[in-house]
Amino acid sequence: MSAISGLPGALWPATCRSAYLAQAIEPMNRIAPSRMRLSLAAYSLRDLLKGNKDGWDLFKFVDYCHSQGLDGAELTSYYFPSDVTDTYIADLKEHCHRRGVTVSGGAIANDFCQNDEVKRKRDIEYTKLWIDRYALLGANAIRVFAGNQPKGDDWNSTVDRCVEALVEVSTYAHSKGIFLALENHGGVTAKADGLLEIVRKVEAPGFGVNFDSGNFRSTENPYAELESIAPYAVNAQIKVEMFPNGKRELADLDRIVKILANSNYSGWLALEYEAAENPLEAIPEWISKIKNSLSALT
Repeated sequence: MSAISGLPGALWPATCRSAYLAQAIEPMNRIAPSRMRLSLAAYSLRDLLKGNKDGWDLFKFVDYCHSQGLDGAELTSYYFPSDVTDTYIADLKEHCHRRGVTVSGGAIANDFCQNDEVKRKRDIEYTKLWIDRYALLGANAIRVFAGNQPKGDDWNSTVDRCVEALVEVSTYAHSKGIFLALENHGGVTAKADGLLEIVRKVEAPGFGVNFDSGNFRSTENPYAELESIAPYAVNAQIKVEMFPNGKRELADLDRIVKILANSNYSGWLALEYEAAENPLEAIPEWISKIKNSLSALT
């Protein structure tokens, strides 16, 4: 920890605050070289998986990942049956094994910042439920959100509620052998400073950052923001577009992959496709490009 970590925030020089937050927590203990395996997030095929269009379900999604030569599949919770059972999960896990596809991770919809205590506790219990389910599937990390600052709420109060919830669910996840990965996903984590301010306060095992390359949309230089969070990543997602100051542009895949490699990140790199082109036509091309970026590291 920094020698100035005991200083009240109000006493920090404004010009130093951003630099401090980027260094306020210890990076993950990693060794070189970086080793990344490619996965695909189920959210990439959301229009097909929602409502099982054309017979698409998570079993078919795993088959698709196999057909694309991918090692992993990120199975987003939104696309499980509403009445999901342990039997369904066991069948899905066995299906993944037969296809040679590992469940790289999962995703949960939550808001740990809300000031409605009943709803916040509901989200905590919902997260624990999915931790149990992903543990059965053999996932190593689950990405979660922080949430949004309620209108009229004090920033510190919002952050404190979020941190309290993250400590509880991360400790529970650790007991199941899973990382909880806080995603840079708008709201209080729209910028790296906000994300790291929360992360440095979560004193719990089984906790880290979900590095999402396309989600810093209110900053001039999203690549610099990504560099500041990469050392704390326990899971990573790559998007094909970036949004400096909210303006859409194609992502520099080589640059993103190098940011992760330079932090000695090892683990899953999941393509989360959100661009406008037909995903079944576009995804194979983008998978090939990402594989080329990964190959260029060696």
